[in-house]
Amino acid sequence: MSTRSTPPAQNTPSYTGPFITVAVLFFIFGFITNLNMALVPHLRNIFTLPYAWAMLAESAFFLAYFVFSSPTSKLIETIGYKRTMVVSLFIQVLGCLLFVPAAKLVSFPLFLTAVFIVGAGVTALQTAANPYVAILGPESSAPVRLTLAQALNSLGGTIAPLIAGAYILTDPASTATKAAVADTVRGPYIAIAGGLLILGIAVAFMHLPQVVQTQSFRPAKEGDPILSRSIWGYRHTVLGAVGIFLYVGVEVGLASIAVNYFKTQGVDSAKSASFLVSLYWGGALIGRLLGSALLTKLKSNKLLGGFGISAALLLVVSMVSSGPVAIWTVVLCGFFNSIMFPNIFALGIKGLGPMTSKGSGLIMTAVVGGAIVPLLLGAAADRFGIQHAFVIPIFCYLFIAYYGLWGSKPTQTVTA
Repeated sequence: MSTRSTPPAQNTPSYTGPFITVAVLFFIFGFITNLNMALVPHLRNIFTLPYAWAMLAESAFFLAYFVFSSPTSKLIETIGYKRTMVVSLFIQVLGCLLFVPAAKLVSFPLFLTAVFIVGAGVTALQTAANPYVAILGPESSAPVRLTLAQALNSLGGTIAPLIAGAYILTDPASTATKAAVADTVRGPYIAIAGGLLILGIAVAFMHLPQVVQTQSFRPAKEGDPILSRSIWGYRHTVLGAVGIFLYVGVEVGLASIAVNYFKTQGVDSAKSASFLVSLYWGGALIGRLLGSALLTKLKSNKLLGGFGISAALLLVVSMVSSGPVAIWTVVLCGFFNSIMFPNIFALGIKGLGPMTSKGSGLIMTAVVGGAIVPLLLGAAADRFGIQHAFVIPIFCYLFIAYYGLWGSKPTQTVTA
C-alpha cells in the first residue's frame, strides 16, 4: 500500500530571483546616495561655502524622505511594489539630467533642486525595496535578508567615492573658474541617467511576484477596526524611527565631512581623502557580509547594541587624537555602521502585520535625519572645529545602542 503526498516545494514560491533583482536596486541607491555626499566638498570649492551651507546638499537629498516616504506608501498600495520601483528609477533619471543645466549655469539653487529630485526617486525606491525584501520569506530571517541586501548597498557606496575622486572632486588651481570646476559633474551624471533609464526599462519587464501578506500593506477588510489604529501607539516602531533618524544622520554626516576632516589630519589631496571615504563604505560592506553570518548565531538587538557602543568609543578616540589614529578611527566607524539600518528597520516593523506599511512609512520618513544631523554637525564644525563636533554623532550612536539593547522590545503587536 503506497501513500501519495504533494511535495511542499510545489506550493512554496521561490524568492531567490526577486531577491537578487531587488538587491541590485540596493546597489543603485547606495551608489547614488554616496555620490551625492561627494557634492559637499565639491560645492564648497565652487561656491566658497562654510560647512553648514555645503551640508545643504545633504539636507536637500534627505528632505525628500520626509516629503515623499508616506506618499510612496500610498503609491505602493495603488500600483504595487514593482511599478513603484520603476517610477522611482525614472524620477532619478530626471534628477540626474538636471545636473547638466545646474553645472552650465553654475547655480547653487539648481544643484540643490537636482539633488532633491534624485532624493525623491531614491526615497520611493527605498520605501518599496526595504519592506519587499523583509517579507520575501519568514519574518524571523528578515534581518538576515535586509543585511545581505544592504551589503550591495555598501558595495555601491564603496565605489561611489572612487568615482567621485576620479571624475568630480578636484583640487582646483587658483586660476580655475567656477564653471570649470562645476562642469566636472556633467559627464558622470549623464552616464548615470542613461544607466538608470536602461535599468528602469529592464525592471519593468521583469517578473517580481506579489506577496499576498502585504501586497496592499493593509489587507484587512473595509471597516475593520485595525485600519483606524495609529502607528504611534507602537513604541518599538516609534523608537525605531528615532534610531533611523539618528543612524542615517550620523552615517551621512561623517561621510560628508570626512574629506575635509582627513585633510586637516594630514591627507594631502581630495582624491586621497576620497579613497579613505571609500574604505569607510568598504568597512560597511565587510560588516554587512560578516553581520549576515553573525545574525544566524546572535540576536539582532544585541548585535546592534554592541556595534553602537563600539562606534561611539571610536569617535571618542578620534576626538582626543590626531593624524593616522584620528583618521582610521573614523574610517572604522563604517564597519560598525554596517548592520544598523537593516536591523533597526527589521526590529521596528516586527509584529506589525497588516500595519507594516504604516510602520515602514514612518521609519522611512525618519531618514530625514540625513538632512538635519549633518547640518547640525556642519554648524558645530564651523563654530567649534570638526573634532569637537563629534559629540553629536557620539550621542547618535549611544541612542542606537540603547534601542538595540532595550528600546526595540515590542510592548504590543498587531493581531489581525
